[in-house]
Amino acid sequence: MPEVLFYHLTESTLEGALPGLLERSLARGWRAVVQSGTEERRNALDSHLWTFRDDSFVAHGIDVEPHAADQPVLLTTGSGNENDAAIRFLVDGAEPPDLSGYERVVFIFDGHDQMQVEGARRHWAAMKAERHDVTYWQQTPDRRWERKA
Repeated sequence: MPEVLFYHLTESTLEGALPGLLERSLARGWRAVVQSGTEERRNALDSHLWTFRDDSFVAHGIDVEPHAADQPVLLTTGSGNENDAAIRFLVDGAEPPDLSGYERVVFIFDGHDQMQVEGARRHWAAMKAERHDVTYWQQTPDRRWERKA
């Protein structure tokens, strides 16, 4: 059963927080899959991960391109795990698929978007009911993560 983390964005955008979280996952030797709610958002994240810093990028691909299984980070709107990822990020209110094949699952939600906050609360209750080890992290004013629960 995977460990489940909730990351509450209060100071930065998803684009500001996601690259660092992906870099840390890759440094652990994990492949990652990022599930977004729409193709438009997936495509925007695709562009962002190539250009978010002048001196770096996150190597990745999207699920509709060839060689999806070879990608260290795969962006998707679907429920699959084509790249055999150990960690799954759910962003922008994406609905979780079967999570049994992952070591870690991370829900990232925007604290300024009431629909995302409500969705995170619903997912929190569901994950607790399924007896997952669940933790809640919130950004501090300096954009660090502080464990709240």
